Amino acid sequence: MAEQSADVQIYDVVLNDEEQYSIWWADREMPEGWRAEGTRGTKEECLAHIDEVWTDMRPLSLRRRMAESAAN
Repeated sequence: MAEQSADVQIYDVVLNDEEQYSIWWADREMPEGWRAEGTRGTKEECLAHIDEVWTDMRPLSLRRRMAESAAN
């Protein structure tokens, strides 16, 4: 059985305009529509950070519509 190698790749935590999080390889050009959030590290570190900070999974546009509806 082949031994699985550890993921030593470094990632950036990224956000899109809807404030949805993901990770992206730090050594690659950022995909269109995404921006670096400021956290960089291993896959596990980045995913742990996202798990900690992304507490509301609803897209920004939905949160805004719901707040607007609640105000009316």
